[in-house]
Amino acid sequence: MRIGIIFGGPSREREISFAGGRTVYDNLDKALFEAVPVFVDSLGNFILLDWQYIYKGTIRDFYPPVEALPETEHGLQIYLESLGELSIEEQDRIIAKAGKRLQPNEFRQHFDFAFLALHGPYGEDGSIQGLLEWYHMPYSGSGILPSAIGIDKAAQKEMLRQHGFPTPDYRTVSFNEWQEQTGRQQLFDSLVADLGLPLVLKAPHQGSSIGVSIVKEHDFATFEAGMDRSFFTKTIYKAQWLALGEEKQLASIKQLVDIREGIGMPVLLENGTIIYHPEELFNHINHTFNSSATDTIKLINVEHEQQVLVEAFIQGKEFSCIVVQDENGNALALPPTEIVKGSEVFDYRSKYLPGLSRKITPINLPAEDIQRIRQATSKLFKAFAFNVYARLDGFITESGEIFLNDPNTTSGMLPSSFFFHQAAEIGLNPSQFLTYIIRTSVAERLKSGKDTVKLARLLDKLDNAIRDEQAHRHDKTRVGVIMGGYSSERHISVESGRNIYEKLSSSVKYEPLPIFLTGSNEEHRLYTIPVNIMLKDNADDIKEKILHFEHGGKPHPVLAQIMQEAESITRKYTGHALQEPQRITYAQLQNLVDAVFIALHGRPGEDGAMQLELEKLHIPYNGSGIRSSQITINKYETNEILARHGVSVAKHAMALKEDWQQDKEAFFQSIERAFAYPFIAKPADDGCSSAVKKIKNRAELEAFTTLIFREMEELDPACARTLSLGFKEEFPNKAGFLVEELISKNGAKHFLEVTGGLLTRYAPDGTVSYEVFEASEALAEGEVLSLEEKFLAGEGQNITPARYATDPVQRQKISDKVKEDLRRVAQILNIEGYARIDAFVRVFENNEVETIIIEVNSLPGMTPATCIFHQTAINGYKPYEFINRILQFGIERNRMKVME
Repeated sequence: MRIGIIFGGPSREREISFAGGRTVYDNLDKALFEAVPVFVDSLGNFILLDWQYIYKGTIRDFYPPVEALPETEHGLQIYLESLGELSIEEQDRIIAKAGKRLQPNEFRQHFDFAFLALHGPYGEDGSIQGLLEWYHMPYSGSGILPSAIGIDKAAQKEMLRQHGFPTPDYRTVSFNEWQEQTGRQQLFDSLVADLGLPLVLKAPHQGSSIGVSIVKEHDFATFEAGMDRSFFTKTIYKAQWLALGEEKQLASIKQLVDIREGIGMPVLLENGTIIYHPEELFNHINHTFNSSATDTIKLINVEHEQQVLVEAFIQGKEFSCIVVQDENGNALALPPTEIVKGSEVFDYRSKYLPGLSRKITPINLPAEDIQRIRQATSKLFKAFAFNVYARLDGFITESGEIFLNDPNTTSGMLPSSFFFHQAAEIGLNPSQFLTYIIRTSVAERLKSGKDTVKLARLLDKLDNAIRDEQAHRHDKTRVGVIMGGYSSERHISVESGRNIYEKLSSSVKYEPLPIFLTGSNEEHRLYTIPVNIMLKDNADDIKEKILHFEHGGKPHPVLAQIMQEAESITRKYTGHALQEPQRITYAQLQNLVDAVFIALHGRPGEDGAMQLELEKLHIPYNGSGIRSSQITINKYETNEILARHGVSVAKHAMALKEDWQQDKEAFFQSIERAFAYPFIAKPADDGCSSAVKKIKNRAELEAFTTLIFREMEELDPACARTLSLGFKEEFPNKAGFLVEELISKNGAKHFLEVTGGLLTRYAPDGTVSYEVFEASEALAEGEVLSLEEKFLAGEGQNITPARYATDPVQRQKISDKVKEDLRRVAQILNIEGYARIDAFVRVFENNEVETIIIEVNSLPGMTPATCIFHQTAINGYKPYEFINRILQFGIERNRMKVME
C-alpha cells in the first residue's frame, strides 16, 4: 500500500512537521507499506520530494535551494516566503531542484492513502482534509469538522462550556482593539480585574505553544510584550537598537524572524510596505534609525492573528492524553502523561528538546484521579466528534478539578513525542502504532459512505497483509540494540538506540530487542526492556523504571487496566503482551540475539570493553574492533598516533588531577606557558561535545578544573556560572583533561569545521576498503558545537556537502583531498564498520588544503537528526540501508574470525 506522507507546510510548526514526516517515513512497516514523501512548501505547493532531502537537519538546509538564494551579507537563513512574490515559473524552477511538483488531481497516481504529518493552520484545520476528500484520497486522523474545531482555541472554549466541561475563564482581544494604543493600560487592568493573575496569553490558531506567554505580575510592560508576541507584532525602539552593536543586532534579527519564537517573515510596515527578506529588514531598521528622527519601527507579520485569547491561570498538574479509537469505534484513552517543566510555559523548546521537561507516564496521581482524566478526555473526544486519534491536554488542580484545553487532532510525531510514548504503554512500537493509525483511518473514511467499494477492498487487503506479517515474524535476524550507559552522553545514547531499534523494527529482515546498559566500568549491568520503558524520557527515567521492577515493583494498576482494555489492538498489531525488564548476562545475551548493535557513546561502548566480552562469545557487533576502540576513546593517544604519522592535529597536552592537587598555581602556570588564551579544554576519554569548552581566561580555567576534578557529584554553582553551563548540562568527573590549542584561520582564505562519516566493507581479498562520505559543514551558535546542535531535529545547522569553495569543480577537488585525509586517518587507526571524524579545514590562497583532525568517534551518534544520515543519503543509502550495511560488516567479520 503506497502511503503519501504529507509534511512541512506553511505553518510556524513546519520544522516539527518536517521532522515528524521523517519519523513516519522511516518507521512505516516495510512489509506492508511503500513510503512516498510529499513535502508541502510554505506557499502550499505539493512536491514529490527526492528522498535524500528528508534527512536534512532542517527545511532551510535544502529549500529554497542554494541556487535560488539571494546574496546575504550576514548569512541569514530564509524560508521560501522570504524570496518575495514569485511567479509560477519561478516557483517551478525552485521546486524542480527538490523534486517534482504534484497537483492534487495527480495524488492517486502516486499513493493510495495520505498520512498527514502537517501541523497548525492548513494542516490541522480541515483545509487539507477537505482537499483530499474532494480528490477521493483517504487520509489519516480526524475529518473536516473536528479538525476545524481542533485548530481554533477560542471556538473550543465556547464548545467546552456548551458540553459541560470546566474551562478557565477567558476573554478575547481583537487585533483592531489592540491597535488602539491609548486604551492598552485600561484593557490590562480590566483583564486582571476579571480574570486575576497570572494571565495566560495565547495565539488561538497556533500549536506547540507558539505565541504563548504567562503574565505573573501586575506589570503592563510584560503584558504588552506578551500580547505583541501572540499577535506576531513587534515594536523596535531606536535607543535600544542602537545600544546593541552589530553582533547583538544580528542576533536580535535572527530571533525576531524565527517562526517559532519570533514573529517570522514577511512583515508589514506601518506605511503598507512589505519586507520579505531578513537582510532587507536589518538594513531597513539601521537606515531608518541612522537617517531619520523616527524613534520606533512597528512590524506586523503578514499572517498575524486577528485575536488573542486571554485565560485565567490554572494552578495544577499539567497533562497530555492521547485518545484512540478501538476496532469498534469506541474511544480509548491511553495513560495520561504528566508534564514537569523546566520553565513556566511548556513551550516549543520544552516540548521537543529532551531534558528541558520530563514526561511522567502515567501522571503521578491516585488511580481514581487518573481514571477520571481518562474518562474526561474520552468524553471530550466523542463530544467533539474526533476520529482515529487526538491529543487532549489539560490540568488537574489540587482539589481534583479537571480542566481540558487545546484539544489537538494531530500530535507531534518525533520519536520522543506523546504520540509514541503513550502508545508504547499498550505495547505498540512506533511502526506498529503507525500501522494501527492507517488501518483505523481507512475504516473511518469508509464510514463516510464515499468510495465504499474501493475503501473496503483497501481495508481487506491491508488486514490480510497484517495477518501474513504476524505469521512470519519469527523468520527475522534478532538484533540486540544496546543503549544507555553511565556516561554524560547516556541520554544521547538512548536517542541513538531508539532510532536504531525503530529503523530495524520496521524492516522485513530484523527483529530488534532493546537492551539497556547501566552499572560501572567494573560491572556492566544489562537488561532486556519492553518498548514502553525504552520510550521513557531519558536514560535516567529508564534506569528508574528498571530498578522499580528489580525491587519487586509491579506495573501501575491503571496501566494494567488499559492493557486489558487495549488487548484486541495489542494482539492484532504485536502478537504478544508487554514483558517486564530482565537482567541478563553476556552469556544469556548470546542465546537471545544473532547480532548486537552497540548504540553507546563514550565509555563503555567506544572503549573496547564491550567488544571484548562480545568477541569471547562470538557475537557479531557493529563498529571497530577491540584495539582500535581502545585507541580512539583516548583523544590524547589518538592525537599522538596521528601526529607520529604526519597527520595535522592541534597542539595538545594532558592536564592531570595529581599535578593540580600538588600545586594549583604551578599547574595553571604550566598550562598558560604552553597555551595562549583562548584554548579548548575537554575530557580526553568521553564522547563528542561532552564538557568541551573554549577557555578564555584564568577564571574559566580554574572553574573548568574545579568541576572536572571535583570529589562531589554536585556541580559548584559559581563555577557553573563562570562557564555559562546550560540548563541541566552535565559535567563529567575525571582524573585528567585534554588541553588543545584553539584552531584558527591562520592565514587561510577559507576556514570551516567539518564532520565526515565513513563506511567499510570487505574487498574480495579480505582486506577492508573505505567509503568516505561528503563531509558536513558544522555551524555552531555558541563557541563550540553543543550536543543539541549535533543530534536534535531543528537545532543547529549542518550544511551537506560542506561549502569548501563557490566554484563546483574547485569544491570537489578540495572535498576529494579532505576525504583522502579522513581515509588515511581511518587506516592508521584501523577503523572498522563506520565512524565519524571531526576536523577543521584550511583552504589557502594557492588552493592548498590542510585538514586538522579534532577527534574520531568509533560509534558516532545515530539520532534521527545526526548529519551522518545527510551524508549517506548523498551516496544513495537510506538510514535503514546504512544500518543494514553496518550490521552486515559485523556479521561478516565475526564469520571470518570464527573460521580462523
